[in-house]
Amino acid sequence: MDCPRCLSALKVEHHFGIEVDHCLECNGRWLDHDELDALEAKTAPNEDTRRATIQFSKRQSELGCPICNKKMVAFNYRAYDLELDTCEEEHGFWVDAGEEGRIKDIMEERVKGLARSSSAEDAWGDFLKGVGDKSMWDRVGDFFKGGKK
Repeated sequence: MDCPRCLSALKVEHHFGIEVDHCLECNGRWLDHDELDALEAKTAPNEDTRRATIQFSKRQSELGCPICNKKMVAFNYRAYDLELDTCEEEHGFWVDAGEEGRIKDIMEERVKGLARSSSAEDAWGDFLKGVGDKSMWDRVGDFFKGGKK
Protein backbone atom coordinates (compact mmCIF):
# COMPACT_ATOMS: atom_id res chain seq x y z
CA MET A 1 0.00 0.00 0.00
CA ASP A 2 1.29 3.49 -0.84
CA CYS A 3 1.13 6.73 1.11
CA PRO A 4 -1.66 9.04 -0.09
CA ARG A 5 0.50 12.09 0.72
CA CYS A 6 3.87 11.28 -0.93
CA LEU A 7 3.18 7.93 -2.66
CA SER A 8 5.98 6.10 -0.77
CA ALA A 9 5.42 2.52 0.35
CA LEU A 10 3.77 2.22 3.78
CA LYS A 11 5.38 -0.03 6.40
CA VAL A 12 3.27 -1.99 8.89
CA GLU A 13 4.06 -1.08 12.51
CA HIS A 14 2.38 -1.54 15.86
CA HIS A 15 1.42 1.46 18.02
CA PHE A 16 -0.53 1.10 21.26
CA GLY A 17 -1.15 -2.54 20.26
CA ILE A 18 -2.75 -1.46 16.97
CA GLU A 19 -1.42 -2.37 13.52
CA VAL A 20 -0.75 0.89 11.68
CA ASP A 21 0.61 1.53 8.18
CA HIS A 22 3.40 4.10 8.54
CA CYS A 23 5.05 6.25 5.86
CA LEU A 24 8.76 6.54 6.59
CA GLU A 25 9.07 9.54 4.21
CA CYS A 26 6.40 11.96 5.49
CA ASN A 27 5.79 10.19 8.85
CA GLY A 28 2.03 9.95 8.25
CA ARG A 29 -0.07 6.95 9.23
CA TRP A 30 -2.97 5.04 7.73
CA LEU A 31 -5.50 3.68 10.23
CA ASP A 32 -8.03 1.15 9.02
CA HIS A 33 -11.56 2.29 9.79
CA ASP A 34 -11.83 0.34 13.07
CA GLU A 35 -8.29 1.23 14.17
CA LEU A 36 -9.17 4.87 14.97
CA ASP A 37 -11.84 3.57 17.35
CA ALA A 38 -9.28 1.17 18.84
CA LEU A 39 -6.81 4.05 19.31
CA GLU A 40 -9.52 6.11 21.00
CA ALA A 41 -10.41 3.11 23.19
CA LYS A 42 -6.89 3.18 24.62
CA THR A 43 -7.63 6.67 25.97
CA ALA A 44 -11.39 6.39 26.64
CA PRO A 45 -12.23 2.74 27.34
CA ASN A 46 -15.93 3.54 27.95
CA GLU A 47 -17.74 3.28 24.61
CA ASP A 48 -20.40 5.81 25.70
CA THR A 49 -17.61 8.37 26.18
CA ARG A 50 -16.45 7.83 22.59
CA ARG A 51 -19.87 7.59 20.95
CA ALA A 52 -20.32 10.89 19.15
CA THR A 53 -19.90 12.34 15.73
CA ILE A 54 -16.24 12.58 14.87
CA GLN A 55 -16.55 14.38 11.52
CA PHE A 56 -17.26 18.12 11.35
CA SER A 57 -16.76 20.65 8.53
CA LYS A 58 -16.32 18.05 5.79
CA ARG A 59 -14.75 19.03 2.50
CA GLN A 60 -13.17 17.23 -0.47
CA SER A 61 -9.59 16.14 0.24
CA GLU A 62 -6.79 16.28 -2.29
CA LEU A 63 -5.67 12.82 -1.13
CA GLY A 64 -6.75 9.52 -2.61
CA CYS A 65 -7.56 6.48 -0.50
CA PRO A 66 -4.61 4.04 -0.55
CA ILE A 67 -7.10 1.13 -0.78
CA CYS A 68 -9.59 2.22 -3.49
CA ASN A 69 -7.86 5.39 -4.79
CA LYS A 70 -11.10 7.43 -4.56
CA LYS A 71 -10.71 11.02 -3.31
CA MET A 72 -11.07 11.13 0.43
CA VAL A 73 -12.98 13.61 2.60
CA ALA A 74 -11.13 15.97 4.94
CA PHE A 75 -12.86 16.86 8.21
CA ASN A 76 -12.25 18.48 11.58
CA TYR A 77 -11.84 15.68 14.09
CA ARG A 78 -14.52 15.94 16.79
CA ALA A 79 -14.94 19.68 16.01
CA TYR A 80 -11.36 20.45 17.10
CA ASP A 81 -8.76 22.24 15.01
CA LEU A 82 -7.36 18.94 13.72
CA GLU A 83 -8.02 17.95 10.15
CA LEU A 84 -7.98 14.27 9.20
CA ASP A 85 -8.79 12.58 5.90
CA THR A 86 -11.09 9.59 5.55
CA CYS A 87 -12.30 7.30 2.80
CA GLU A 88 -16.06 7.52 2.31
CA GLU A 89 -16.02 3.78 1.58
CA GLU A 90 -14.88 3.39 5.24
CA HIS A 91 -11.48 1.97 4.35
CA GLY A 92 -9.71 4.13 6.89
CA PHE A 93 -8.22 7.44 8.03
CA TRP A 94 -5.06 9.27 7.02
CA VAL A 95 -3.25 10.87 9.94
CA ASP A 96 -0.44 13.29 9.05
CA ALA A 97 2.78 13.40 11.07
CA GLY A 98 2.15 14.38 14.70
CA GLU A 99 -1.63 14.14 14.49
CA GLU A 100 -1.86 10.78 16.26
CA GLY A 101 -0.61 12.51 19.43
CA ARG A 102 -3.22 15.25 18.99
CA ILE A 103 -5.95 12.60 18.67
CA LYS A 104 -4.82 11.14 22.00
CA ASP A 105 -4.70 14.62 23.60
CA ILE A 106 -8.21 15.43 22.33
CA MET A 107 -9.61 12.16 23.67
CA GLU A 108 -8.01 12.75 27.08
CA GLU A 109 -9.47 16.28 27.13
CA ARG A 110 -12.93 14.96 26.20
CA VAL A 111 -12.77 12.28 28.92
CA LYS A 112 -11.85 14.88 31.55
CA GLY A 113 -14.69 17.17 30.37
CA LEU A 114 -17.21 14.33 30.48
CA ALA A 115 -16.01 13.31 33.95
CA ARG A 116 -16.49 16.91 35.19
CA SER A 117 -19.97 16.98 33.64
CA SER A 118 -20.91 13.67 35.26
CA SER A 119 -19.57 14.86 38.62
CA ALA A 120 -21.63 18.08 38.38
CA GLU A 121 -24.78 16.09 37.52
CA ASP A 122 -24.19 13.80 40.51
CA ALA A 123 -23.67 16.79 42.82
CA TRP A 124 -26.87 18.43 41.53
CA GLY A 125 -28.78 15.18 42.06
CA ASP A 126 -27.46 14.92 45.62
CA PHE A 127 -28.48 18.53 46.26
CA LEU A 128 -31.99 17.89 44.97
CA LYS A 129 -32.32 14.82 47.19
CA GLY A 130 -31.42 17.01 50.17
CA VAL A 131 -34.20 19.45 49.33
CA GLY A 132 -36.82 16.82 50.08
CA ASP A 133 -40.28 16.51 48.55
CA LYS A 134 -40.71 20.23 48.05
CA SER A 135 -39.02 21.95 45.18
CA MET A 136 -36.35 24.51 45.89
CA TRP A 137 -38.73 27.29 44.73
CA ASP A 138 -41.39 26.05 47.16
CA ARG A 139 -38.86 26.24 50.00
CA VAL A 140 -37.80 29.77 48.95
CA GLY A 141 -41.47 30.75 48.84
CA ASP A 142 -42.04 29.25 52.30
CA PHE A 143 -39.07 31.21 53.61
CA PHE A 144 -40.65 34.50 52.49
CA LYS A 145 -44.06 33.49 53.84
CA GLY A 146 -42.74 33.30 57.35
CA GLY A 147 -40.81 30.05 57.45
CA LYS A 148 -43.67 27.51 57.07
CA LYS A 149 -42.35 24.03 56.39
